[in-house]
Amino acid sequence: MLTPIDEGRGKVGAGGAEDAGGTTSPGGALAALSLAMVLSSLGAGSVNVALPTLAHVFTASFPQVQWVVLAYLLAVTALIVGAGRLGDLVGRRRLLLAGIALFTAASLLCASAPRLWLLIAARAAQGLGAAVMMALTMAFVAETVPKARIGSAMGMLGTMSAIGTALGPSLGGVLISGLGWRALFLVNAPLGILTLLLARRHLPIDRQVREPAGARSGFDRAGMALLALTLGAYALAMTLGHGGFGAATAALWAVAALGVVLFVRVEGRVASPLIQLAAFRDPVLSAGLAAGTLVSTVIMATLVVGPFHLSRGLGLDDALVGLVLAVGPVVAALTGVPAGRLVDRFGARRTICAGLLAMAAGASALSMTRVSSGVVGYVVPLVVVTAGYALFQTANNTAVMAEIAPERRGVTSALVNLSRNLGLVTGASVMGAVFTFASAADDVTTASPQAVATGVRFTFAVGAALILCALALVTGGGFLARAYTSRATAGTDTGPAGTHSTPGGTDTTPGAAGMPPVRAATDPGTGRR
Repeated sequence: MLTPIDEGRGKVGAGGAEDAGGTTSPGGALAALSLAMVLSSLGAGSVNVALPTLAHVFTASFPQVQWVVLAYLLAVTALIVGAGRLGDLVGRRRLLLAGIALFTAASLLCASAPRLWLLIAARAAQGLGAAVMMALTMAFVAETVPKARIGSAMGMLGTMSAIGTALGPSLGGVLISGLGWRALFLVNAPLGILTLLLARRHLPIDRQVREPAGARSGFDRAGMALLALTLGAYALAMTLGHGGFGAATAALWAVAALGVVLFVRVEGRVASPLIQLAAFRDPVLSAGLAAGTLVSTVIMATLVVGPFHLSRGLGLDDALVGLVLAVGPVVAALTGVPAGRLVDRFGARRTICAGLLAMAAGASALSMTRVSSGVVGYVVPLVVVTAGYALFQTANNTAVMAEIAPERRGVTSALVNLSRNLGLVTGASVMGAVFTFASAADDVTTASPQAVATGVRFTFAVGAALILCALALVTGGGFLARAYTSRATAGTDTGPAGTHSTPGGTDTTPGAAGMPPVRAATDPGTGRR
């Protein structure tokens, strides 16, 4: 077991934050982490509105300028797990500071780029910085916030991410019309500098770890390369292929499938794997990651299918469509902190189930919506879906991260964010394809209101089914976790000098002898069994 050794000031214990040198502050640390979430969300959402302008400025086609968005998305998706693992090895504080600095510098390079290729390269570097920030922000929560308030802290991070998502398109439009496209990236510089100063001042100092005799640790370069290749191929197949099966898309799918096989083989053989595959035998972790992917797939449908319902089905102009679509992020922002308090009060598992049930109810209502119900008939279920999503995300993040060993928090936080990103990428393609199929129109942009309404109803019926699958996964994971805990407790006896033994001499400590790693039987956020 790794034993933390405090390097100096600002020591943080397992149960929360303790200021030993006048530098570490839970409030200041949470402010720095919140700003990091805003920066990464702004970087993802603010540039989409600039694509027509960039095509005109650089005299490029739309597929060419689309790489300004894809470069960021691919960098985040492919590198986030490696960034989390590297933070566990070299120190999360120093790597997060480097990530914020890289994001800020890359933003300045984007703003000054004279050529499109340089802008795309700078966006990839910006995506690497964002991957570091996204991977490590949640990992810091358990080190800087008392355990009883982890849910509230996760809710705050969710709120800030939603604020960044909501601000992205609107802020981007204002900056382009008033100051030009370069202002989109220049605005990140003062925010990045402020985030860097707060993080340097308030985040706890990195601690060294002492490895047991014979143990080896290092960065799994082969695993990182294979995982990046696999995730990059998958993201490209989904975004460029739109979920289809053309020749190029089929090749990308083949690369992704081969990458998965090779990655599993490599991770089973290296001394210090990028991802410990045995960790997926933890039912809470695997169910939480799978449910997070399904839920994000459904939430993406509101962004992909919603505009067609509002514009083609209800006949709203672009301004009103944008206003209605902003309801989702605004509700998520307003729900995040209260959701965190509910997690702290009632526990993560109950809050997860409540959030999923709310999402299923909202998606079911959307699957029965009619054109005659108007804007209200769409907005009310949308509010229910989004509020349920905020509840689920906050509680799921808390459940997954609460009992993770300190030396694996970075990579686990990265996996949580990766599951969300994969869900969003998948949802944009798959749910869009479902909508197109159900509407039975050659071109959904010119489809009749009735065809669009049919497509919307079918798409959200599929979404409701996916949410129920997520609920089944989470419920089953909870039952398995309790069953494994009961087995481990029943098979463990305390012998002389506190050693653990069984009648047959077999160690049944959770995680030993191939057993799944078992979490504490208490529900994170409440301490209840």
